[in-house]
Amino acid sequence: MNTIFYLKTCDTCKRILSELPGLERFELIDIKSQPITADQLDQMYQLSGSYEKLFSKRAQLYKELNLKEANLDEAGFRKYLLEHYTFLARPVIIFDHKIYIGNSAKNVEAVKAALAI
Repeated sequence: MNTIFYLKTCDTCKRILSELPGLERFELIDIKSQPITADQLDQMYQLSGSYEKLFSKRAQLYKELNLKEANLDEAGFRKYLLEHYTFLARPVIIFDHKIYIGNSAKNVEAVKAALAI
Protein backbone atom coordinates (compact mmCIF):
# COMPACT_ATOMS: atom_id res chain seq x y z
CA MET A 1 0.00 0.00 0.00
CA ASN A 2 1.15 3.53 -0.73
CA THR A 3 1.64 5.28 2.60
CA ILE A 4 3.04 8.51 3.96
CA PHE A 5 4.17 8.63 7.57
CA TYR A 6 4.38 12.25 8.64
CA LEU A 7 3.86 14.62 11.55
CA LYS A 8 0.78 16.79 11.16
CA THR A 9 2.33 19.63 13.20
CA CYS A 10 5.60 19.67 11.21
CA ASP A 11 5.77 22.61 8.80
CA THR A 12 8.31 20.80 6.62
CA CYS A 13 6.03 17.77 6.29
CA LYS A 14 3.08 20.03 5.45
CA ARG A 15 5.11 21.83 2.78
CA ILE A 16 6.27 18.57 1.21
CA LEU A 17 2.75 17.12 1.19
CA SER A 18 1.44 20.28 -0.48
CA GLU A 19 4.00 19.83 -3.28
CA LEU A 20 3.13 16.19 -4.03
CA PRO A 21 0.58 15.38 -6.73
CA GLY A 22 -1.93 12.60 -6.27
CA LEU A 23 -2.14 12.41 -2.47
CA GLU A 24 -5.42 10.53 -2.85
CA ARG A 25 -3.30 7.49 -3.78
CA PHE A 26 -1.83 7.43 -0.27
CA GLU A 27 -2.84 6.48 3.21
CA LEU A 28 -1.66 9.41 5.35
CA ILE A 29 -0.55 8.43 8.84
CA ASP A 30 0.13 11.13 11.42
CA ILE A 31 2.72 9.37 13.58
CA LYS A 32 1.83 11.35 16.68
CA SER A 33 -1.85 10.39 16.74
CA GLN A 34 -1.29 6.93 15.19
CA PRO A 35 1.99 5.55 16.55
CA ILE A 36 3.98 3.34 14.22
CA THR A 37 3.35 -0.35 14.76
CA ALA A 38 6.05 -2.98 14.82
CA ASP A 39 4.67 -4.40 11.55
CA GLN A 40 4.79 -1.00 9.84
CA LEU A 41 8.33 -0.40 11.07
CA ASP A 42 9.44 -3.83 9.91
CA GLN A 43 7.94 -3.13 6.48
CA MET A 44 9.97 0.09 6.33
CA TYR A 45 13.04 -1.90 7.34
CA GLN A 46 12.46 -4.41 4.55
CA LEU A 47 12.37 -1.58 2.01
CA SER A 48 15.23 0.50 3.45
CA GLY A 49 17.52 -2.25 4.71
CA SER A 50 18.25 -0.42 7.97
CA TYR A 51 16.51 0.94 11.03
CA GLU A 52 19.29 3.49 11.30
CA LYS A 53 18.29 5.00 7.93
CA LEU A 54 14.81 5.56 9.37
CA PHE A 55 16.17 7.18 12.53
CA SER A 56 16.46 10.94 12.96
CA LYS A 57 19.62 11.88 14.80
CA ARG A 58 18.45 15.50 14.72
CA ALA A 59 15.61 14.83 17.17
CA GLN A 60 15.88 16.81 20.41
CA LEU A 61 15.21 13.65 22.40
CA TYR A 62 18.24 12.02 20.74
CA LYS A 63 20.41 14.75 22.25
CA GLU A 64 18.57 14.80 25.59
CA LEU A 65 19.02 11.05 26.06
CA ASN A 66 22.65 11.31 24.91
CA LEU A 67 22.06 8.49 22.43
CA LYS A 68 25.10 9.47 20.37
CA GLU A 69 27.22 8.02 23.16
CA ALA A 70 25.08 4.87 23.31
CA ASN A 71 26.45 3.49 20.01
CA LEU A 72 23.08 2.03 19.06
CA ASP A 73 22.87 -1.11 16.95
CA GLU A 74 19.94 -1.97 14.67
CA ALA A 75 17.96 -3.43 17.60
CA GLY A 76 18.52 -0.21 19.54
CA PHE A 77 17.36 1.98 16.66
CA ARG A 78 14.25 -0.20 16.29
CA LYS A 79 13.50 0.03 20.02
CA TYR A 80 13.63 3.83 20.05
CA LEU A 81 11.67 4.15 16.79
CA LEU A 82 8.85 2.18 18.38
CA GLU A 83 9.04 4.10 21.66
CA HIS A 84 8.68 7.66 20.39
CA TYR A 85 7.49 9.18 17.13
CA THR A 86 10.12 11.92 17.18
CA PHE A 87 12.85 9.46 16.22
CA LEU A 88 11.41 8.75 12.76
CA ALA A 89 13.07 10.73 9.96
CA ARG A 90 10.12 12.46 8.36
CA PRO A 91 8.32 12.08 6.13
CA VAL A 92 8.61 8.43 5.17
CA ILE A 93 6.89 7.82 1.85
CA ILE A 94 6.23 4.33 0.58
CA PHE A 95 5.17 4.35 -3.06
CA ASP A 96 5.13 1.49 -5.53
CA HIS A 97 7.20 -0.74 -3.22
CA LYS A 98 9.95 1.88 -2.84
CA ILE A 99 10.74 3.94 0.23
CA TYR A 100 11.74 7.59 0.44
CA ILE A 101 13.02 8.72 3.83
CA GLY A 102 13.37 12.27 5.05
CA ASN A 103 12.99 15.77 3.74
CA SER A 104 16.13 16.42 1.72
CA ALA A 105 15.54 18.28 -1.54
CA LYS A 106 17.00 15.34 -3.49
CA ASN A 107 14.60 12.93 -1.81
CA VAL A 108 11.56 15.15 -2.39
CA GLU A 109 12.46 15.50 -6.08
CA ALA A 110 12.82 11.72 -6.37
CA VAL A 111 9.33 11.26 -4.93
CA LYS A 112 7.88 13.86 -7.29
CA ALA A 113 9.53 12.14 -10.25
CA ALA A 114 8.18 8.76 -9.18
CA LEU A 115 4.66 10.16 -8.79
CA ALA A 116 4.79 11.78 -12.23
CA ILE A 117 5.33 8.46 -13.99
